Amino acid sequence: MKHDCDYHPGDPAKWHCGECQIHFCSRCMPDADQRKQHALCPKCNRAMRYLGAATEVVPFWNRIGAFFRYPFHTDPLLVIAICTLVPLVITGNIVGLIVSLVLVLALLKYTYAVIRHTAEGHMKPPPVSVAFSGSGFDIVILQLLVFILMGALVSAAMMLGGPVLMLVALALVVLALPASVMVLAIEHSVAAAVNPMNLAVLISRIGSPYFLLYGYLILLSIASGAAQEFAFNHFAPQMANILAGFLNSTFTLMLFHMLGYLLFQYQEELGFASDHQDEESLGELQNRDRTHRFDADIDMNLKDGNYDRVQSMLKDSLKRDPSNAHRLEQLHALLTARDDHQELYRYHPRLLTMLADRNDGESLASLLNTIEKTEPGFRLNDPELALHCARTLYHRGQFKPVLKLLQDFHKRFPDSECLPHAYLVVAQALANGLGQWEKATAFLTFIKKRCVNHPLQEQIDVYLQQAQNHEPLKGPKASFSVE
Repeated sequence: MKHDCDYHPGDPAKWHCGECQIHFCSRCMPDADQRKQHALCPKCNRAMRYLGAATEVVPFWNRIGAFFRYPFHTDPLLVIAICTLVPLVITGNIVGLIVSLVLVLALLKYTYAVIRHTAEGHMKPPPVSVAFSGSGFDIVILQLLVFILMGALVSAAMMLGGPVLMLVALALVVLALPASVMVLAIEHSVAAAVNPMNLAVLISRIGSPYFLLYGYLILLSIASGAAQEFAFNHFAPQMANILAGFLNSTFTLMLFHMLGYLLFQYQEELGFASDHQDEESLGELQNRDRTHRFDADIDMNLKDGNYDRVQSMLKDSLKRDPSNAHRLEQLHALLTARDDHQELYRYHPRLLTMLADRNDGESLASLLNTIEKTEPGFRLNDPELALHCARTLYHRGQFKPVLKLLQDFHKRFPDSECLPHAYLVVAQALANGLGQWEKATAFLTFIKKRCVNHPLQEQIDVYLQQAQNHEPLKGPKASFSVE
């Protein structure tokens, strides 16, 4: 069943808190341990149920092409080639018979590993070593026992009820065979694989898609048989054996991969959780980064309407890390949205610095206007910050706030090294922004007379000439000549 995140609609849920009845996505749980399938609810701090990829799995009927491509990866091709070609080149003695039998067992073992591997979320085939490692061959023996028990069931039906009951039993056995194979691959238990209750529960939980899958399996089996018959009718016996073996192994891998994917798709209904294992993740360290956890908590509290809580969290964070520009930006956005003039005024030196560094003249002008409402006649007491803000405002076309910010600068900061640069910005705002050339000339003249020894003095005559000609105040042109 598909569930979306309660905080990010459209994003598939990965975790569910049974206590709070809330679904969370990966963005809400950046500190969760998906490998161990462990996470604590950010609301009640209790362990949550991991949903895996159950809410985002593509239905198997939309991946038919991927099922056909599955056997043609390198690892399954090597397994098929070894198990198909080696028996054809060895001699027909007892050693050759034993080797052929072992290779058949290896191929069957690999196909059952495909089911489990796919159900765990691996869309790439298992490695070649899985087929030829020393352990795991018992699954083939278990499957033979399942077939024997199913055959015994059909025979018993024949003896007890005649052909009609036998046909009914045979139909039920054939219908339940894919479910039995899936149960055996996951649980490695003959009793579970032949238990009618287990099989009925699995089929009922999957529902109608099980019968759709069954139809695909029948079609694949018919296609495999037709392809092998074509090989025997049109090729030499040796080549036909090679092609038939290759086709039989290929179609078998497709079938078993499809069975594993059905388990993966309906994992929530079947009571387990797994996720896509072949995609690159962000890594354990990033997943457990407390910064991401803090951002997720802020996001959820904002969407829950807990604005006081968010404001308190941000202020506490800035106490611990006063230079954190990201937290300061978040606090500015929250205070602006809440129209909290008092708090904006309280944090105004840091907020103005941040906005000037970001070259955000519009927000800077808005914040200055807000501060003016809180404290009429407000003036910055830091000449460097005032100049920094004024330059940002000027470059963003906020000319009147520049004049207001730098008003009486020479009286407030008579000995500041920023004085010539501040009044040059005023002159540029008057001339270039407002077309008030006479006032701009007055400020330039003030700089020329007042700041005699300042390095900017060398450029003032150029600015004065530009103001006299009603040209934009840009200063002297750059020169790259070398004397």
